[in-house]
Order: sequence, then C-alpha cells, then structure tokens
Amino acid sequence: MAIKPDYVKKTGNILLERYPEAFTTDFEQNKESVQKLTSIDSKGVRNRIAGYVTRKK
Repeated sequence: MAIKPDYVKKTGNILLERYPEAFTTDFEQNKESVQKLTSIDSKGVRNRIAGYVTRKK
C-alpha cells in the first residue's frame, strides 16, 4: 500500500503545530518523537513523517 504524501504532510504539520519543542534538525531524534507522539505502527510511515518534519525544521 502506498503512503499518500498528503497524509505525511498533514500529520507532520499537525505535530509541528502541537509539539514544536519536540522536534529538532536531527532525523534520529525526530523518529523517536514521532513514535512517542503518535500511534503509527509502520516504520516506513514513521520515517517519512520524521523526514518531512526534519526538512521543515
């Protein structure tokens, strides 16, 4: 199943709005933050959202 870019962007933007202090420019730390703050089980989706947040920061 393909991951929709709109889902990644929407989720990333919501996380950045709600928890701006939880994210930095470090991808590894952002992966852990996404895992803690969401209930996403898929490693691929988590990594895409963390990558998007890292680029936005």
